[in-house]
Parts: sequence; C-alpha cells; structure tokens
Amino acid sequence: MGSVARIRELDALRGFAVGGIMLVNTWQHAPHEPQTGIDQVVDTFFQSRFYPIFSLLFGISFVLFLRGSDRWALARRLAWLMGFGLVQHRWYPGEVLTDYAFFGVLVLLPASFLPGGLLPLLLGVALLAWSVMSGGGYLGIEDAPPFVSNGPLLIPAAFLIGMGLMRLRPSRRLLAPGFVVSVLAVVFLTAAWNSTGDWSLYLAGAVAGASAYVTGLLLVLRPWLSAALEPLGKMALTNYVSGTVVIVLAAPLLAADPTRWSVLGLTAVTLLVQGVFSRWWLARFRYGPLEWIWRCLTWFRYVPNKLESGRDENRPLPDPGVS
Repeated sequence: MGSVARIRELDALRGFAVGGIMLVNTWQHAPHEPQTGIDQVVDTFFQSRFYPIFSLLFGISFVLFLRGSDRWALARRLAWLMGFGLVQHRWYPGEVLTDYAFFGVLVLLPASFLPGGLLPLLLGVALLAWSVMSGGGYLGIEDAPPFVSNGPLLIPAAFLIGMGLMRLRPSRRLLAPGFVVSVLAVVFLTAAWNSTGDWSLYLAGAVAGASAYVTGLLLVLRPWLSAALEPLGKMALTNYVSGTVVIVLAAPLLAADPTRWSVLGLTAVTLLVQGVFSRWWLARFRYGPLEWIWRCLTWFRYVPNKLESGRDENRPLPDPGVS
C-alpha cells in the first residue's frame, strides 16, 4: 500500500479517536448517579480507550513530521501546542494538549535520536507495562507544571510505541491476529476487573481495547467509512478544541439529565456538525482553522491556505503533521 493511502488511514484513525474522545469527555461531565445502562456501556467499552489511540498517532505523526522538517521546527510546533493547551486550560482543565506538548519535548524529541524502530518500541512497551502495573503510571514530578497531569506514563508510552511502529512498518498481515488477540485480552481482563476490582486490570483492558479498535478499524476500513472519518482527523485540533467548548456550554443540560441520553445526543449532533463542517472547509482550504494558525506560528510566516479550485495543484496530501 502506498504512503498516501497509509497517511489517509492515519487520518481516518485520528477522526475515529476524535469521535471517541468527544463521547467520553461528554460522559465524564455528566453525573453518574444513579448508574444507568449508558454509564455501564461507556465505562466498559469506551472509557480510557481513545486517548491511547490519539497518543499512538501523535508518535507516528512525529516521525512523519521529521521526514520533512528539522527538530527545531518540531520544538517550535510543540511550544505552540503548549500555548494552545494553556489557552484551552482556562475553560477546560482536563485538556490534553499541554500533556502532549510536555511529553513531546521530554520524551519524543530525545527519542528521535535513537536508531531504528525496535528500541523506541521496546522502551514504549516497558513504559506502558510500568504505567499499567502502577495503576495509571504517574511520574510523581512534585514540581511539574500545574497544567500537566502529574506525568501520566500512558501518554509517553504510546508516543514511543507509535514512533517505533512507524519506523518498523509492520506487515498488514499482522492486523487480523492482532485483532483476535486484543479482543480475547479485552474479554479476559474485563472479567478479571469485574471480579477483583483491580485498577491495573482495568487499565490493561483499556489498552487492549484501544488495540482492538485500531486493528479492527484498519481491517474494516472502506472508502465510504474513510471518507466520513478523514475530515474529522485532518482537522483534529480544531474539532477537539471546539468539542470541549460544546461540552462546557452544554454542562447545565448534561447535569439536568439523569438518563444520560443527552450525552449520546450531544455527541452525535456535535460530531455530525463537525464532520459536515470539516468536509466543507477542506474543500475550500488546505488546513483546518486551528491547524492553519498552528502552521503559521510554527514557521513564523503566513502560509497560504485557500484552495483556488477543487483541482488546485497545491492541494496538500493528507497532512502528516503532528495534529
């Protein structure tokens, strides 16, 4: 499969992760008492499954960005991502952009000097195991910046795994067995979590669930499904930030609904609007609104964004940037 097709798959995966994050974030801002069937479904099948995917893709995109730029440009990109996160943090303290920028500088930039893909992959797996066994994996940085979530190890672990996988480029023939193993692991770990209440088992099941979603989606991905998910993924930063604005504004509605159906309705409407808007926008512009601002700031210059026509020869390939 060509590199363009692979990058389109990454955009589709990113769009899928954005949708899942919107659902989970909306649910987290709703009351959970009394428990409903929707609470149980989200907690069992979706909670903690999508940030690992998003983090994995961040590590992959890191490698792609370095193919066309230097580390100084990437450091600037991460610095401006921190700026976006600090702004978002003012109305949404649970944002993840500051964590991504922080660990991008702390872990990914140094790891980019490691040769090959096997060493980053092994380091990522080891860090992931530590994260799970420690019940969430916190670095315990007492003087960490207050906007960083005290160092959740799952994020840099997924960064390194994504970097390693992108460099190694494993065969697609591993997708089917990977999916089967992941699903079996989810079943076993979820049953063990339900019987013991061990939080490490829950986290391990969440990671296995993320793996099952990634491998499963890549197995079933078809042009029509990819076409629906890619616009969301290409404008991931814009859609993630705008989604948190919607959640904050809709907080009274979520708090007043004991059934939790408002969680599903708000998520569905938001993603539908974002999908339609993203498709409309990308038919006219090269980059999403925040993605374009991010790119201009990174390069310290105005970057043309408007497409002259649907056949504009300057229309970019699916953006391999860090978004």
